[in-house]
Amino acid sequence: MIIKRLISLTTISTLILIFIPAKAGQPTVWETSGRTELLKGDARGVSISDTGVLMLSPKLTEVFNTQQTYVWSSAIDNQGNVFLGTGHDGKIYRIPASGTGALLYDAAELDVTALAIGRDGALFAGTSPDGKVYRIAADGKSEVYFDPVDKYIWSLAIMSDGSLAVGTGDTGKLYRVRTAGATSDSSLLVSTNQTHVISLAVTPQGDLIAGTDSGGLVLRVSPEGKTFALFDTQLREIHALAPAADGSIYALALSDAAAAARAPSTPPVTAPQPSSEAAMPTTSVTITAIDETGAPIQGQLGAARSRNDVSNARSAVFRILPDGATDVVWSSTTVTAFSIAPALQPGSVLIGTADKGRIYSVTNDGRDTLLLQSPEGQISSLLVRNDQIYAASSNQGKLFRFGNELVSEGTFESPVRDAKLTASWGRIWWRGGGAVEVQTRTGNGERPDSTWSDWSAVYRNPEGNQISSPRARFIQWRATVRASSSSSAPSWVEDVSVAYLPRNVAPEVLSINVLPIGIGLQQIVQVAVDPNVESSGLDPSLFGPVAQVPPRRFYQRGARSFQWQAEDRNSDTLEYAIYYRALNEQTFRLLKDKLRDNFYTIDGATLADGRYIIKVIASDAPDNPPGQKLTGERLSEPIDIDNTPPVVKVMGQPQSTRDSVRVVFTVDDVTGKVRKADASLDSAAWVPVFPDDGIADSGHEVYSVDFGQLGPGEHTISLRAFDSSGNVGTLSVTVRR
Repeated sequence: MIIKRLISLTTISTLILIFIPAKAGQPTVWETSGRTELLKGDARGVSISDTGVLMLSPKLTEVFNTQQTYVWSSAIDNQGNVFLGTGHDGKIYRIPASGTGALLYDAAELDVTALAIGRDGALFAGTSPDGKVYRIAADGKSEVYFDPVDKYIWSLAIMSDGSLAVGTGDTGKLYRVRTAGATSDSSLLVSTNQTHVISLAVTPQGDLIAGTDSGGLVLRVSPEGKTFALFDTQLREIHALAPAADGSIYALALSDAAAAARAPSTPPVTAPQPSSEAAMPTTSVTITAIDETGAPIQGQLGAARSRNDVSNARSAVFRILPDGATDVVWSSTTVTAFSIAPALQPGSVLIGTADKGRIYSVTNDGRDTLLLQSPEGQISSLLVRNDQIYAASSNQGKLFRFGNELVSEGTFESPVRDAKLTASWGRIWWRGGGAVEVQTRTGNGERPDSTWSDWSAVYRNPEGNQISSPRARFIQWRATVRASSSSSAPSWVEDVSVAYLPRNVAPEVLSINVLPIGIGLQQIVQVAVDPNVESSGLDPSLFGPVAQVPPRRFYQRGARSFQWQAEDRNSDTLEYAIYYRALNEQTFRLLKDKLRDNFYTIDGATLADGRYIIKVIASDAPDNPPGQKLTGERLSEPIDIDNTPPVVKVMGQPQSTRDSVRVVFTVDDVTGKVRKADASLDSAAWVPVFPDDGIADSGHEVYSVDFGQLGPGEHTISLRAFDSSGNVGTLSVTVRR
């Protein structure tokens, strides 16, 4: 069996997707290993096992093209005739086993949303909106079998006594209909208190099972209308039901996000009711999800997570066991599944999705294999009969068939790799067996198109081949797998690795931030990197990011500190050189070399007063061979170095009156500007004073300080003045009363 062949190879596969980062002087290795990355690629005639093995897929044969956009529903009878209900022209097609399909019936309504095969071989068709249930004979003649007041007819099923079960919406009713016409024997079987009865199925034991929206209930309904809730999922809608031969029931559920595609004029997101081989004839209901623009809902399987966590799942498949227990078989936060059916291999289920029209085979313990990828956008229906599986698609509405026969040749195109920079390509190697060939192509556009190179000559040596594609920024590989003629062992491939060396580019200093005067910066002890890591030749980033603690700030008189940001597109380790020059000079002088920190503090006392320019040069020398290093630099804005305090002088003699004393001071600062001044009488607390012109904003200011209510005797009046660099000048004067 196909699945057995796939499982037999999974034990030798790895579950790791590795991207080995490297510096500019070292190669980067892009290793595609594991299914998560492989599922981003394009598989044509290739299956992907749960551990990332590529091998030939089942042969998918196109049986019939309806020329319609959507296949809403499907069913298959005992003779192998497949019936497809489409939209939005409301047409029904019959495709016999020979594949020469034809139009059987054209309904007046827009959509044929449900199909079922009666015991006498007649076809029952439910239409929406404001639809009816038609009974259609083999010659295409029809009659209105049931005409309820309900707006939608979502699901049909043949009950154990041969009567027709009809699931409807918007009021969530389930009817039983025995005869047609004016004397129709119909009755309300259940009013579910739900919005829609989306899906119906009949188990091999004869139980009628119903799936609802918007409560997400799976109900067992007795012939008398007694309901029992088998399962209540936290998702919104039971999209499809598929009874299995072992008595269990697979239920496909959709979340609010996936079911939001529903609109009054289009069917809700509803999927088929496949049958098991033991339960013929088959009944099926399928409706395809579309988004607000009318495009199919697309997605990819999510990152590693427990399949049992459905809190954020977009769709999920549950297995309801005969004893009432429930298991989560599969779930995804990004993929919308449209259809389910018991697989040919016991103990697994088939899931059709809008993820590139793919069909997955999932075992009951949750191991999922991409079985095949169709050429259409969505797999909207799955039917199983004997050893054949029929898959109906939408966008375009077609019918496909596959079984145990494998294709003779298949290809897999990897996702595109962005090297970020123009790269030189090294070797490509892989693990595999049988007839496997690999090719590459490169380009400078994000998506492969006519501007890319042609596919290279084939590489056949799994141990390594020099890539012949031209230098470029993007690369893609393609594996071609063929049936092995000389051996019964299947051909397979995994762990494809590509080595490349990005062009080295100069680092860039993005910005320099100058801190206020008087703030010093001091390195805090960083988390040490194990010296054995680098000595072993490994990149420390493989062991997780190292926390960078910002420097500590402290007061330092006259200090000028600055920090900068720099980047290197090759992720090289950078070291810095710090230079300075006076504003009126041309030559830069070295302050500090081979600095790994991205900050530096200048002791202002070491430089003469004046305005200076700081230059930071970043170099990638630590990670490049001698003579191949590159540098980038940036100049700071002018900064002031001012170590000279302002000069405070007394103008004339203090002016004394009977009630007060006035002292006039001048403050001069040669380099900067006077920022503020304070006065004190007899060593009391300092009191701020303003200059005579009201604002301290120049290098020369005059202050007139008045003190009243002075007692007799000597008094000391002090003045201190600060310049913009934090320097302080003081002066005291003594007055007598």
